[in-house]
Amino acid sequence: MSSNQESSVRNNLIGNGTTIKGEVMASGDIRIDGTIIGTMKSNGKVVIGQQGIVEGDIICKSADISGRVKGTIRVEELTSLKSTSRLEVELFTKQLFIEVGAIFTGRCDMSQKPGEAQKK
Repeated sequence: MSSNQESSVRNNLIGNGTTIKGEVMASGDIRIDGTIIGTMKSNGKVVIGQQGIVEGDIICKSADISGRVKGTIRVEELTSLKSTSRLEVELFTKQLFIEVGAIFTGRCDMSQKPGEAQKK
């Protein structure tokens, strides 16, 4: 398989105007510009665009959030909250970066060891 085919298989997009209810599982990176109501699991990076909404749980390796999240987030490595992000969450992460303007309501636990986020 060529590298172009391989990368397209591992990158996923949930577009603006799309709503998914239930459990979404991705073996690679995923970008959410639509809405997920349920659980989002990824072995890679989860990117939530400015229009993206997740109501439920997110379990992933790293997260880059510009949209809205309400639920529980478990990130193995870095969680990055952009200035447009709005969160009401319980967050478990190894590292956290918050831009000025981001709204974070909830609890953050950074005491986990690497790899524990996806095991819980």
